[in-house]
Amino acid sequence: MRRSSPCPALLALATLAALPAAAQQTVSTLDAVQVQVARVRAVDDFDLPASLSTLQAGDSGNRAQAQLAEALGGVPGLLARDRQNAAQDTQLSIRGFGARSGFGVRGVRLLMDGIPATMPDGQGQLSQFNLFGAERIEVLRGPFSALYGNSSGGVLQVWSGDGEQGDPWRLRAHYGNHDSRTLGAQLKGRQGPLRYNLAATDWRSDGYREHSAAQRQSLNARLGWELAPGRRLELLANHLDAPDAQDPLGLDRDQWRQDPRQATAVARQYDTRKSVRQSQLGLVLTEQGPSSTLRLMGYAGQRQVEQFLAIPPAAQASPLHAGGVIDLDSDFGGADLRWSWHGSLAGRALDVVVGTNADQQRQHRTGYENFIGHALGVRGRLRRDQHDRVHNLDQFAQAWWQPAPRWSLLAGVRHSRLWFRSDDHYLAPGNPDDSGRRDYGSTTPVAGVSFHANDDLRLYASLGRGFETPTFNELGYRADGGAGLALDLRAARSRNLEVGSKWRGRNGAALELALFRADTDDELAVASNSGGRSSYRNIGRTRRQGAEASWQQPLGSSAALQLAWTWVDAQVRDGYLACSGSPCLQPTGVVAAGSPLPGVPRQQAQLRGSWQPRDWEFAAEWVAASHTPVDDLGSEAAPGYGLVHLEASRRWDTARGPLRVFARVDNVLDRAHVGSVIVNDGNRRFYEPGPGRRFGLGAEWQWAR
Repeated sequence: MRRSSPCPALLALATLAALPAAAQQTVSTLDAVQVQVARVRAVDDFDLPASLSTLQAGDSGNRAQAQLAEALGGVPGLLARDRQNAAQDTQLSIRGFGARSGFGVRGVRLLMDGIPATMPDGQGQLSQFNLFGAERIEVLRGPFSALYGNSSGGVLQVWSGDGEQGDPWRLRAHYGNHDSRTLGAQLKGRQGPLRYNLAATDWRSDGYREHSAAQRQSLNARLGWELAPGRRLELLANHLDAPDAQDPLGLDRDQWRQDPRQATAVARQYDTRKSVRQSQLGLVLTEQGPSSTLRLMGYAGQRQVEQFLAIPPAAQASPLHAGGVIDLDSDFGGADLRWSWHGSLAGRALDVVVGTNADQQRQHRTGYENFIGHALGVRGRLRRDQHDRVHNLDQFAQAWWQPAPRWSLLAGVRHSRLWFRSDDHYLAPGNPDDSGRRDYGSTTPVAGVSFHANDDLRLYASLGRGFETPTFNELGYRADGGAGLALDLRAARSRNLEVGSKWRGRNGAALELALFRADTDDELAVASNSGGRSSYRNIGRTRRQGAEASWQQPLGSSAALQLAWTWVDAQVRDGYLACSGSPCLQPTGVVAAGSPLPGVPRQQAQLRGSWQPRDWEFAAEWVAASHTPVDDLGSEAAPGYGLVHLEASRRWDTARGPLRVFARVDNVLDRAHVGSVIVNDGNRRFYEPGPGRRFGLGAEWQWAR
């Protein structure tokens, strides 16, 4: 892949900025409507039997706003770990689902403005999300996540703001340790029938660790035309360019203790790195009537990935080896049609949503040796050439009904069918045709009941089923090292239960409590993780159970306190054998029933206090997590930590709009800690260190037009 500059994104932003001038005719306003499962038109989230948190993206305004993880603090059940490694993206898990992922996001469904950022097979990425243009982030946990389809242990949605008349345009700059700098520009507003929100961001950093420099340019655009009263068309565009992000790889325990900023020696030897480029375009047509809404969405995109791994030439001598350079070219797209209706049944309020959606991904996967002669870290001979395709066809329905003044019911069902196909075009002596196909299907019902104890208190319970297929990355290698895809992998199936309460005080206070359990059959787990190659297998039954709590408490008119706490007991229920080293063709280590699942800390918490005296704003945070097991055998664990962060900002009103200067100090006490772990790493390099004390300073100007 070629290296690009930020110029295309900035030129595109400048070009799109001229669009509002072209809009002249004014028509009636269409109220913003989100027609989606698990959400109900005209029903407050407070009345739904589900754990749903909504974050305002601007609440992370004193940070760099370079990645989505900065805005995800304070959500119980959600763990977002900055790996200090832009080549591998943020680790994201919800109630233990997705914790095993070595890269990208697994087990959690991702959407941006209603368009999937998770592929049909369940693999997703956070890198294309532009936080600067976002307005709010929604996080759904528990049984109702299954209504979003395959691999929905939880759901994370990011929504761009809708342009309004008089919205200011924004310019933003941030600078921090390790020569990290972020520049952002946002044009947002309304001109006649056109609403627009255009955001461009350029982020660059030398990295906290050696060999971890990276850059990322992104553009996000949301344009909405109100064609007629009750009719709206939206254009959603997204572009990401992240060339040559260096990968320092993980460290073993001794390396982490000696020097957490170092890179593994082979990272420099092979110049491990990753380049990603993605462009996506979507159209959404919404037709809203007095009692019903019809929504039609279509999208398409392209994604290119090139990654150089630290695999020795000797290991690539096997005719079955796919090489040390991965090159993926993907085309993806889909369509979604859903209809919602608001009426009554037996004289009581009734809301119904029905729909269908289809998505597909076509991927050309090639592999190359990462050496030519004695030169390492370069693209060599072809070792893999295959075309992969996965597509799904789903149907879903949901109904909310209030049979009595103090009771409401929410129920839904989704049927999913997925088809995987791989055509192998690389045939050589000792390397046979690895083509194959596998189909998966499941019906996932879910239901919940909510009791209106009084105007400020709701009690609820919900239960349902979910399922998770292997991704193409997980199907790519057999656990026994043999030829062909791992077509013996089965889909994991779960049974989910949640009970909880929601309370809102008259002064803005809020308290939410939830108890949950998820029992999974045929859990998908890492069999081996070495040299950039991960293989997977089904390990039997597992259980994730625990409790969540979130509390918001205003303290007078200018201060507030927020608390989020999670306890998760994630464990194996069926014993099995696991690998204890690499290479591993026959696992011999015993994992007993009751052993903890790796990658999941038992407890995590965040406490934040804020104070706003006039034009100033101050805040302090305490973030903590207990120890995290790193492998199936429980041989090691990343120690727990507690970190303190401080921030401050000052606002001035100018003739052309407000100017805000802000500063933040992360890890004030300079505590050594492990930021994330690489589950079951075959080289025992499990640890990805978190940074020490860091400083950041920035400024943001809102131009009042």
